[in-house]
Amino acid sequence: MDKTNNNSVSDEKEHKRAIAAWTMYDWGNSAFATTIMAAVLPVYYSSVAAANLAPNVATAYWGFTSSIAALIAAIISPILGAVADFRGSKKRFLTIFMLIGVTATALLYVIQTGDWLLASIFFVFGNIGFAGSLVYYDALLPHIAKPEEMDQVSSRGYAMGYIGGGILLALNLFMIMFVPDLVPSLDAGLMTRLSFITVAIWWFVFTLPVLLRVKEPPRRIEAHEIGFSPLKASFTRLFTTFKEIRKYRELSLGLLAFWVYSNGIGTIIVMATIYGAELGFSQTTLIGTLLMVQFLAAPFAFLFGWLSKKLGTKKSIYLSLCIYTLIAIAGYFLYQEWQFWVLGAAVATVQGGSQALSRSMIGKMIPRSKSAEFYGFFSVFEKFASILGPALFGVVSTIMGESRLSISSLVIFFALGIFILSKVDIAKGIAVAEQEEQELVAVPQ
Repeated sequence: MDKTNNNSVSDEKEHKRAIAAWTMYDWGNSAFATTIMAAVLPVYYSSVAAANLAPNVATAYWGFTSSIAALIAAIISPILGAVADFRGSKKRFLTIFMLIGVTATALLYVIQTGDWLLASIFFVFGNIGFAGSLVYYDALLPHIAKPEEMDQVSSRGYAMGYIGGGILLALNLFMIMFVPDLVPSLDAGLMTRLSFITVAIWWFVFTLPVLLRVKEPPRRIEAHEIGFSPLKASFTRLFTTFKEIRKYRELSLGLLAFWVYSNGIGTIIVMATIYGAELGFSQTTLIGTLLMVQFLAAPFAFLFGWLSKKLGTKKSIYLSLCIYTLIAIAGYFLYQEWQFWVLGAAVATVQGGSQALSRSMIGKMIPRSKSAEFYGFFSVFEKFASILGPALFGVVSTIMGESRLSISSLVIFFALGIFILSKVDIAKGIAVAEQEEQELVAVPQ
């Protein structure tokens, strides 16, 4: 009895360690999301790399750059996700994409005045590495978290991401804003470029826990796939998934709803800083607001994890989307810097919760042994949201000569997303996933 109890305690400790290690990847890669995607690089791109372009053109080019990066990631994610499932190599693929992202991020150091095209190229590769690695990171969630704790674990990951990304952003802001005054020979441009190096190091170092602590999930395949090459198995699985899409009706509707409302969420995240720069807001306001969002969003991510226990996953997502709707409407009337701070605080209340619960909602309806394949599709829907939203933002901005109408048009995404999500039966989707998992054959690693 004692030995059994000891084993049980040991397994539980290992389970908690694996969850803690998994969340540390959110802590590490979020530095790319904060410093590179949201805060420092957009401003540096607009004011330095694209200094020879008109402000609204620089805004549009940034939107197009984000769209191209998202399109490439969307195309390759399901294919390589299915390969990773078949080979039992989710962690290996995570490592490969992480290294691509880290290298491209470090190369941003060489960007100087007028180098907007080179900056765009490096950002594209960095974003491919970032987005690609998240497919395999997310794919580990159903394996390290029990079904009943998936909302909370996913929310904890986002919370850790906000804290980790926020800490490094704060350090980078100190480098950019204060070090030049303390050491005149170190100008703000150099400190900005050094901040890109710190992101690469931070991302790499905090990837190590998940690589060392989280075990590669057991490999399970279809009986007819025995003897297949990884690439053949990948395309066969994708074809079969599309052919039997009706079997995954609830999952498909969940992905569609996610795609629709993510058009709004993704555009706000990617374009907020450069939109504020276009309105003439100071760098202190732009960067300071994003830093505030990072730390304020962390407790709200935990809150939404708790709220899902009380209201359920879908109702909690509904709440976040209603708040986003109000934010998009208010964005049209944005004139003063204090209003930017207020809207930033409002975004912080829902940003982590909406994303974390979307990730766990999809994870519950995915066959665990095909998690990378289906999170590849999740990534496709997410990235196509990042294609349409910023691209539309850029087109409207170019046509109108300003971006106010672009931000207000996001309301339709949130309203339609809520409607589609209301048609999803999560319990039925879970039952289909469990039945699919039982039909797979275990294969030794």
